[in-house]
Amino acid sequence: KRLPQAIIIGVKKGGTRALLEFLRVHPDVRAVGAEPHFFDRNYERGLAWYRELMPKTLEGQITMEKTPSYFVTKEAPARISSMSKGTKLIVVVRDPVTRAISDYTQTLSKKPDIPTFESLTFKNRTTGLIDTSWSAIQIGIYAKHLENWLLYFPIGQILFVSGERLISDPAGELGRVQDFLGLKRIITDKHFYFNKTKGFPCLKKAEGSSKPHCLGKTKGRTHPDIDQEVVQRLRDFYRPFNMKFYQMTGQDFGWD
Repeated sequence: KRLPQAIIIGVKKGGTRALLEFLRVHPDVRAVGAEPHFFDRNYERGLAWYRELMPKTLEGQITMEKTPSYFVTKEAPARISSMSKGTKLIVVVRDPVTRAISDYTQTLSKKPDIPTFESLTFKNRTTGLIDTSWSAIQIGIYAKHLENWLLYFPIGQILFVSGERLISDPAGELGRVQDFLGLKRIITDKHFYFNKTKGFPCLKKAEGSSKPHCLGKTKGRTHPDIDQEVVQRLRDFYRPFNMKFYQMTGQDFGWD
């Protein structure tokens, strides 16, 4: 059992579960199924505890884990860096507005009596002031969170995966991820088929199984209808942060 050489650090509702499931098809990737939440919630348990959670690997295999909340956790970059400065980091990002709605939808499915998306979005609806303390909004300010990571890791050690392209061209995005991890490009388009009901790609064969595999019921939930004016306000709010994020990463994700 080895400490992970690569970690999917974010973002929540960006497509991290899909990416991990797709990656596990690769014979040289071994990953923890559940989210360990070590660098945010369980840090005091120590590295030995963390290592114990990891799968056994052979020489040349990569150990991985994913915990999307790391990306927004203040202490996570320093903690990961002190484990190993060479850790490769992967961030799956998607349009912050759809991400926020997806985040809300997930909470709604667990707590049906929460206030509306619209009322949570604004500090004050009349002035149109966005409530940035609401985590669903906060998480999508990617540029701000990234600044914290860049204090500890060079940008070249972080791969940014497009959540949208992970759906429209899974093999293409997986190609980039495999290159970044130094793996042979084994996962290709022949591994995927598009599931029309779910609206996203599924694996023809999952890891350790001969059966096709789609992500579970909790993925691909139908989003509630959100007032278009609110969506527009959010687009305007995120635009400068998105532009800054494009500059920082050298990638245009096409969210506007």
